[in-house]
Amino acid sequence: MGLLLLRSLAMLLVVVPVCLFSFSLPYIVAQSDTKISARALDALLQDYAYRAFVRPRTRTGIVYNGSVPSNLTGMKIAAMRLRSGSLRTKGVKMYEEFGIPIGVTETPYVERLVLVYQNLGNWSKTYYPLPGYTYLSPVLGLLAYDASNLTATNLQELEIRASGDPLSITFQDMMSAPAGSVAKCVWFDLHGLINFSNAISGNTCSTTEQGHFSIVIESVAPSPSPVSPPGVPPSPGREKKKSNSKVWIIVGPVLGGLALLVLLAFLVLWLHKYKHRKKMEQMQKAADVGEALQMTSVGDTKAPAAAVTRTQPVLENEYVP
Repeated sequence: MGLLLLRSLAMLLVVVPVCLFSFSLPYIVAQSDTKISARALDALLQDYAYRAFVRPRTRTGIVYNGSVPSNLTGMKIAAMRLRSGSLRTKGVKMYEEFGIPIGVTETPYVERLVLVYQNLGNWSKTYYPLPGYTYLSPVLGLLAYDASNLTATNLQELEIRASGDPLSITFQDMMSAPAGSVAKCVWFDLHGLINFSNAISGNTCSTTEQGHFSIVIESVAPSPSPVSPPGVPPSPGREKKKSNSKVWIIVGPVLGGLALLVLLAFLVLWLHKYKHRKKMEQMQKAADVGEALQMTSVGDTKAPAAAVTRTQPVLENEYVP
C-alpha cells in the first residue's frame, strides 16, 4: 500500500505542475501577443497591398486600394509605385493623408519603390497600445518597400528620409479634443520607439521618416482618493489591486498545487509510520505470549508436549557416597 501511494505521489508531482502551467499559459501569452503582432501585421499588409497592383502592367504614381483579410475588417490599405528619381525631384502632393515633399530619398537605393499606406481604424489600440493616452484619430502608417518584384512577400522596409521640408500627415477622421486638453502627435518608429511632438493646426503632424502616426491626448486622471484621517494609513490604490489580482491569477494556483503536494507527502509518511508501529505491536504481542509448544495426541485428546527434556533425571542414590 505504501509503495502504491508513493507511485501516486510521483505522478502528481509531474501532472500537477503541468496542469497549472497550462492554466496560466493563456494569460502569459495574451500579455506578449500585441508587441509581436505589430511587426507581423506590417508584413501581412505589405503582401495584401502588393496584390492590389494590376498585372501585367502597373502604372507609376497611381494609388491602388487593397483589401485586407476578413479577420482585420476595419483596416484600409493602399499601394503606390514610384520611380526613385521622381520621388526625390517631384514628391507626391497628396497620398491619402500624407503629403510628400521634394527631397525624399530612400536607403538602400532602388530604382523603383512602393509606398504602402495603412489605416488601422478600430484596431489602432490593439496593435499600438498607449497607456495613459486616448486616441483622437486612427493610427496611420506609411512604409516603403522595393518594387523590383511585385509578388515578393516578407520584404524588408526601406528607410526613407526627408532632406528638406518634412512629410505632413493631415488626419481627416479625428475626434475633437476635450476642453482643456492638448492634442499631441505620436510617432511609432519601426524599432519600437515612441516619440511625441506638438500638433500643427490641431489635426496635422509632420515627420522626416516613415512609421506609424496618430494624434492623442493624455487620459483624464481618476478622481483623487478620499484623504485618510491622521494616524490612519491610506488604503491601496485601485491600480495596485489590479496588479495584485493579475499576479494572484498565476501565483495562486501554483501555491495551491504545492500545498496539496505537501499534504500528500505528509499523508504518505504518516501511513508508513502507522504500518511500522502496527508491525512492532504485533511482534511485541507475540513475544509476550511466549514460545508455542508442540501438540501431541494422547488417546482421543491433544495436549502440549515439550520437544526436548530440558533437565536430565538423576537418581537419588547417585548422590550417596
